[in-house]
Amino acid sequence: MDSNHFLQSQIQPLLDYFHNLIPLNTVEKQFVIELFKPRLYRKRQYVLQEGDVCQQFNFIVRGCLRMYKVDDKGNIHILQFAAENGWLSDIGSFHDRKPSALNIDALEDTMVLQINYENLLLLYTEAPKFDRIFRVLIENSFVALQQRLLQNISSTAEDRYLAFMQKYDHLSMRLPQTQIASFLGITPEFLSRLRNKQMKKS
Repeated sequence: MDSNHFLQSQIQPLLDYFHNLIPLNTVEKQFVIELFKPRLYRKRQYVLQEGDVCQQFNFIVRGCLRMYKVDDKGNIHILQFAAENGWLSDIGSFHDRKPSALNIDALEDTMVLQINYENLLLLYTEAPKFDRIFRVLIENSFVALQQRLLQNISSTAEDRYLAFMQKYDHLSMRLPQTQIASFLGITPEFLSRLRNKQMKKS
């Protein structure tokens, strides 16, 4: 397979993703091919570290990323997972060009397609359709984080687990229990009890 065919195979999931939102013309597809760069992150490798400015908007082709915060006691608080056809970036750091308070790393070997800040602005200017597309992506991310905040302050652990299974069912067998428990804000032992309870109901 030559390099052009390889790049096309890597970029196709993103072209399909955009097409499902708003169909792209040939020129717009070419901008995607030219401006998004593939990168492989090995398991446990950082995509973003706390204190760095988020330089890339990341689309996951295969694999899984997590975004999390480490508190003063060393506890990990997971905000979000993202797997195939998902996006994960610290949007505030990316757009404001300010150091991030968050970390993003790979839970599996993960292939992403990345666009940097300057190229995203170029994309908006040269192909305004992407201004609408990325506005939708950012709005969806804001809504998801708002829902997660509401769950954390008003839902039971069981309700949070059920919401997790509804949203991340495709990841439930790929993620270690410790990761899921951290996301839910419970212990792995309590997660096991919740899982057993749900299995008995089904």
